[in-house]
Amino acid sequence: MNLKNKIPPPIVTLVFAALIFFSTELTPDIVFSGQNLISLFFMIAGLIVLLIAISAFIKFKTTINPLKPEQASSLVMTGIFKFSRNPMYLGMLLLILSLWIKTGAILGFILVPGFMAYMNYFQILPEERAMKALFSDKYDAYCQQVRRWL
Repeated sequence: MNLKNKIPPPIVTLVFAALIFFSTELTPDIVFSGQNLISLFFMIAGLIVLLIAISAFIKFKTTINPLKPEQASSLVMTGIFKFSRNPMYLGMLLLILSLWIKTGAILGFILVPGFMAYMNYFQILPEERAMKALFSDKYDAYCQQVRRWL
């Protein structure tokens, strides 16, 4: 099966965020003490992770375009990439978690894992194939040392 990454991940993130946000109109919400503070923590963490990952790609002068991973000029394995092979997607996940916590949307229990499944299947797997083709054994060794998400 030929999986293709056709929708930019920021758009996918916005779609899932909108689904979480608007689902609060359809179902009861979960409300708990400290909800806003915890949400803020995840939002800040998500933004920091995203910015660090983007700056690493800029530093190594490799493509940041998620729809054309075959244009990567180097395999980034340092910094935040020592902990996650996909820190940009991890940052997006943290932002979605932040919104889920903020809204208390019950459907978040389905939508957050749905986001991860979508990203794994339609974005990460095609990128992994491209990285394997470009960086072969070096990428295999990296995959053995670093997890896909965290």
